[in-house]
Amino acid sequence: MIAIVHHPDYVAPAPARSTYQWNKNGLIRDLLRQQDVAWHVPEPAPRAWLEAVHDADYVAQVLAAQVPREKERRIGFPVTPEVAARARVVPGGTYLAARLALTHGFAANSAGGSHHALADTGAGFCVFNDLAIAAVQLAAEGVRVAIVDCDVHQGDGTAALTAGHPGIVTYSIHAEKNFPVRKTRSTLDVPLPDGTGDAVYLATLEATLAPLLDGVAPDLILYQAGVDPFVGDRLGRLALTQDGLDAREKLVARLALTRGVPLAATVGGGYGEDALEIAQRHVRSILNLGNMFNKIKYLG
Repeated sequence: MIAIVHHPDYVAPAPARSTYQWNKNGLIRDLLRQQDVAWHVPEPAPRAWLEAVHDADYVAQVLAAQVPREKERRIGFPVTPEVAARARVVPGGTYLAARLALTHGFAANSAGGSHHALADTGAGFCVFNDLAIAAVQLAAEGVRVAIVDCDVHQGDGTAALTAGHPGIVTYSIHAEKNFPVRKTRSTLDVPLPDGTGDAVYLATLEATLAPLLDGVAPDLILYQAGVDPFVGDRLGRLALTQDGLDAREKLVARLALTRGVPLAATVGGGYGEDALEIAQRHVRSILNLGNMFNKIKYLG
């Protein structure tokens, strides 16, 4: 069975003035219930973990649901008490998925991938940066982490929050002209022109990610599996087909498997008018990854 991390607080009511699809995580949960998966419930991230990555004043603002309006504008929605609870438990979920992957080879958080959140503010629908929070805690426990970000948007917050950390490397393949306007340098950035399709994307991904993994020999891959490189995505600028996204997941899984590296996946971005269609794309991503690990014996 595929290990899935989920918490009821992932499904928060939509705050006012929000264009984010708050029902997406509930739909992902419901679709995964139809599959052969094992459910795991995370604990909220300890406050010390949050403050190891984010400024203490910002952490306090979020946990009290008293985020200044200018920061809420950068995030894209108000931080209500329910949103604050969700923001705290998602990093705990990404950490738990990582720990499960270290044992079983693969696990997926049914939320997460909030790669735009910075030290003193959220941004781009991201409140706390679960990837950075989990990676910093894992590194403190002696785990060498490679954060592999295949969202259509550059993982600027993750790169900024982990820069210079000796136990963490960051990789981002993204649309060069997409959000954010100001990029932050990852260990390796792979910017792509608008309209890049399946063949070029997949060849570039393998040609750049494989040598990075060989060079750093991580103990774990934290994978931001955003599905917004899809050609029809509302906020994407790339042109992957569904077959291309399927091939991407199989490629990333193969690169991990052949090196004996466990992989923990987060949902990342995916945007459109039909929330069910987006949720189906996310679930397909998780199942493609998990089935690869089930099909090919984990060598770690």
